[in-house]
Amino acid sequence: MRPRTRPRAARAALVALGAAGALAGLLGGCSTDVTTPRVERALGPTFANLYVQQQTLLGHPGLTAAAVAPRTTCSRTNPAAHNKGAGSDWICQVTWTDIHRKATTGKFELTIHPNGCYEAGGPTKVIGPITIRAANGMNVTNPVFDFDGCFDTT
Repeated sequence: MRPRTRPRAARAALVALGAAGALAGLLGGCSTDVTTPRVERALGPTFANLYVQQQTLLGHPGLTAAAVAPRTTCSRTNPAAHNKGAGSDWICQVTWTDIHRKATTGKFELTIHPNGCYEAGGPTKVIGPITIRAANGMNVTNPVFDFDGCFDTT
């Protein structure tokens, strides 16, 4: 009698499943390099520089990133993520000093990648629409509407 054999595809699927399980087990104990303090430290300066650029376009020169002085508080909306790791569910409250020297706050939604790069989008009511009318009369892209940044994950 001939021994019973599994079809080749079934064997390949079992091997792949076993490898995926082993990899998940190995990575499960790893700590992530995307942490709340790193996100907060990166977002503030990037926002400040872009806000200064926006204000210059609008005809308000002389503002500095130091004067904007953003303060950020970030967290993930998924409680199971423990406020770390890559994902599209990061929310950051940014408070800054606007051109009129008033404290202004906006909620930014971030998608953060494992390499530390992110995309951020802010509230239109506070930072303006995707295009703004510059002081020279031209319609230009609003630099703080949506922006990208990166931070060191090492």
